[in-house]
Amino acid sequence: MKLAIIGASGQIGAFIRDEALARGHQVTAIVRHPEKITVQDPRLHVVKADILKDRVDELVRGHDAVIGAYNPGWSNPNIYNEQIEGYRAIISGAKRSGIKRLLVVGGAGSLEVAPGVQVLDKASFSEQARKGVLATREVLYMLRKENELEWTFLSPPTSIKPGERTGHYQVGKDQLLKNKEGESKISTQDYAVAMLDELENPQHIRERFTVAY
Repeated sequence: MKLAIIGASGQIGAFIRDEALARGHQVTAIVRHPEKITVQDPRLHVVKADILKDRVDELVRGHDAVIGAYNPGWSNPNIYNEQIEGYRAIISGAKRSGIKRLLVVGGAGSLEVAPGVQVLDKASFSEQARKGVLATREVLYMLRKENELEWTFLSPPTSIKPGERTGHYQVGKDQLLKNKEGESKISTQDYAVAMLDELENPQHIRERFTVAY
């Protein structure tokens, strides 16, 4: 496929980019800082752009799908507003360009740990981090009102960091997943595997799902 990945140099977007390339897809990496991408691959096209300023429809037109890994930066004091504004631009831009398929890097904060109780209600976040978690949850709520796009929102478990690519994971919907030891975790590599698996073999159109070991 021909994929547009917004935020393809970020902590998660970079792994999604590399997994997509490894599977033979053509990737347009839409990033604010192209110098962060050192990968050399003939199927990779790097585009410098700011989705808060540039027209997303023009950036993504002609692609088969868009993957949103956009994050304005966890230290950005305006992270809440910019995260929401950025995804509004991604959603409207994808629609204007005629693209139907949109996959979004979600968060764990909106996953349920008990009926009606979310991770966000139980976990302790710094004030700054909480802004980003709340914004990501708002993006999910925005998508749930979206009937035109074939969207998917993939929430990671509470712990996601670089590690081994096993190619294996368990799948859930709106509840936080844990292993037998009570841990909720996955490697960034296997999160990227799950994202590309969903792209290639859609199982969660217009819904959120989550993965963990």
